[in-house]
Amino acid sequence: MDQLEQSNLNKISPSFWSVSVNDLMTNLQTSPQSLTREDARQRLVQFGENLLRPKKQSNNLLLFVSQFKSPIVLILIFAAGLSFFLRDAVDAIIILTIVFISSLLGFWQEKSAANAVEKLLAIVQTKTVVLRDGSPSEIPVEEVVRGDVVILSAGASIPGDCVIIESKDLYLNEAALTGETYPAGKMAGTLQGETPLGKRTNCLFMGTHVVSGTATALVVNTGKATEFGKVSERLKLRPPETEFERGIRRFGFFLMEVTLLLVIAIFASNVFLSKPVMDAFLFSLAIAVGLTPQLLPAIISVNLSHGASHMAQEKVIVRRLSSIEDFGSMNVLCSDKTGTLTEGIVSIHSALDVHGNSSENVLLHAYLNAFHETGFANPIDEAIRSYRKFDVSGYRKLDELPYDFIRKRLSILLSDNSRHIMVTKGALQNVLAVCSVAENAAGESVPLAQIADEIQQHYEAFSGKGFRTLGIAYREVGVETTTITRDHEVDMTFIGFLVLHDPPKAGIVETVRRLKNLGIRFKVITGDNQLVAANLSQQVGMAGRKILTGSDLRQMNDEALTQQVNDVDVFAEVEPNQKERIIIALKKAGNVVGYMGDGINDASALHAADVGLSVDTAVDVAKDAADIVLLDKDLGVLEKGVFEGRKTFANTLKYVFMATSANFGNMFSMAGASLFLPFLPLLPKQILLTNLMTDFPEMTISTDSVDAEMIEKPRRWNIKFIRQFMITFGILSSLFDYITFGILLFFLKATTIQFRTAWFLESIVSASLIVLVIRSRKPFFKSAPGKYLLIATLAISVFTIIFPFSPLGKIFGFGPLPLGFLLIIGVIVAVYIFAAEVVKREFFKRVRF
Repeated sequence: MDQLEQSNLNKISPSFWSVSVNDLMTNLQTSPQSLTREDARQRLVQFGENLLRPKKQSNNLLLFVSQFKSPIVLILIFAAGLSFFLRDAVDAIIILTIVFISSLLGFWQEKSAANAVEKLLAIVQTKTVVLRDGSPSEIPVEEVVRGDVVILSAGASIPGDCVIIESKDLYLNEAALTGETYPAGKMAGTLQGETPLGKRTNCLFMGTHVVSGTATALVVNTGKATEFGKVSERLKLRPPETEFERGIRRFGFFLMEVTLLLVIAIFASNVFLSKPVMDAFLFSLAIAVGLTPQLLPAIISVNLSHGASHMAQEKVIVRRLSSIEDFGSMNVLCSDKTGTLTEGIVSIHSALDVHGNSSENVLLHAYLNAFHETGFANPIDEAIRSYRKFDVSGYRKLDELPYDFIRKRLSILLSDNSRHIMVTKGALQNVLAVCSVAENAAGESVPLAQIADEIQQHYEAFSGKGFRTLGIAYREVGVETTTITRDHEVDMTFIGFLVLHDPPKAGIVETVRRLKNLGIRFKVITGDNQLVAANLSQQVGMAGRKILTGSDLRQMNDEALTQQVNDVDVFAEVEPNQKERIIIALKKAGNVVGYMGDGINDASALHAADVGLSVDTAVDVAKDAADIVLLDKDLGVLEKGVFEGRKTFANTLKYVFMATSANFGNMFSMAGASLFLPFLPLLPKQILLTNLMTDFPEMTISTDSVDAEMIEKPRRWNIKFIRQFMITFGILSSLFDYITFGILLFFLKATTIQFRTAWFLESIVSASLIVLVIRSRKPFFKSAPGKYLLIATLAISVFTIIFPFSPLGKIFGFGPLPLGFLLIIGVIVAVYIFAAEVVKREFFKRVRF
């Protein structure tokens, strides 16, 4: 792109809604056929991707450097460098090498996790249709550039700030920008420069989505230059912190406080006891490294990405990794009934007049309405068009009043030779609300009030059998009327019912039962009337459940709803904005809530839920709002995903338990021993080696098997439980450490090297084997660990026993031990494992998680 073209692009008027489309195209160096692929590629390079915040780059060097960002690690590197120049170059090199290897392990884990997640996200990438080289082409939203011509239809998210080239019956939801919940009508044109945001009817803004209709639009601004981008840049918005993330943060602060106090106390005490300052300083820092679960971020990333990969195999794609924990903790799942409890394939059962008789006239008017509808594609209109074909060549469409979720009606204005008629189809009560008369079997008009009771009886009978019922009405308007508005939907003639059938899915009863057994209460939120909802809930095994309607919700304040929401499993006749209110009330009532939706009106509820669930075939706005995307809209698939989510959460907690039990106990013991021993129990380099070697088995935790009892019900982060676990098993570990110290000093009369070598062996072998104990509530011999965890544990134990006899062991300050020492250490470890089993059994009897 030459400098002149770039200059023109940069001179686009900030008030682009006041500039004609032709002038904008000239300035943007584009045309109605849009850009060429090469042109678009150059603009993408020059102006960057269409993102509100830069995409995290997979830079290996930066990822590796980030492993050294811990203040403790940085201080340790500084201290090692100081030691290098002052005293002991060999020790300094060893310490730096261990820190490097530990960081390399963290880098490798996080890199693998990032690559896995990137591949998964590509599966459910949001795309948009643009013209490239004059032909429609589907591309990722982030590749949209200024000057692109985009093609939009109902459900599509707006990929940038655009001006309309042409549109048909276009309505947008602009609530994210303007706060206006009612759909905004849009059309081509030119406005005044001072027109406020909410009245820019010729513009489409990023962050909004199409409710109905179609459009072709010119992209003027992308990314941070959009109105939505400016808002998000000012507010620096970030996704809300999940319960899991909050728990990890609180756990980190807790360990940091304990570590800081312990390090200061150890350093001061050792200096007071006249031990070398540098040794005391390095020893204190090494203890801090041992206490700090350095691999926790990497372990969490690996666990979550490993879980996401397994969930993908079950056709569940995770878009936000941290949502996996919430998925596993979810105890309430809300969903619409269509396509989840039912097959989602709507069929026409019958078309009936006001007396309940079969009617060709009703079917014809329903067909006229569905045939000429150009809003969002929906299964009802598809079913009408395919059920019976009519010759409608004598009718010409003049205008359309699209369906929206407030009116719940769709009106089409048609010209039939010498007359103009408006045909309306929609929810029965909403159609009756705009009718004043009804047409009886003889074709005569009678006051609606005269047969209102009969209409209601038919409606209740259909609904009681589980059928969905629409109303059909029409009105003749004058030939001078060529456009219609909501004001024209009055004094209409009701002609009959369109009865629809959507049967329950095969096996849905068993699926709902299994979800219940998993501790997940299933709640239906539907716009259908309460009779239909009650019939379906009975068919799927939810009989006798309390039903709350949209009108009930309107009369209930938030506090009252929060009090009742746990007792209600079916919400019927619900409006879109009420879905979000129900989700929020469920969360306030103490639940972890999942919401499953795929429609235009589900976005706010998906955002409000702890876990937003959608499907790959959902409209863009629903898929964008979701945390997890199902490749099949099937509760059976969801059930498998829940299992994987709970496994991931369980394995993450295992690492936390390990980091807060044996490891913590060992470090605490060394800190105490340093106060009464005439020498340091382990040298700094030996402590760091101990910490590194105990990390190896823990790195395989994501592949570990999980006991059925750990995933049979939802579990939530419990910092109190973890604190109790740490205190109980930390004290047990320290107790056996001090027993080991006593035997080595007073019974075996160990030398300094023998003491350090024996303590090195005991601490690593016990910390490695204890993993096999605390990973399960069952006795370790009744719960088989994962293959890789078992191999890593045994390999580290064998390596630790051999290491002191090797030349490398001598460099680290270790030496060979007599056979008697090894046998006694083996006995101590065996008794420790037995004691841990006993303590574990009593602990889980006393403390519930």
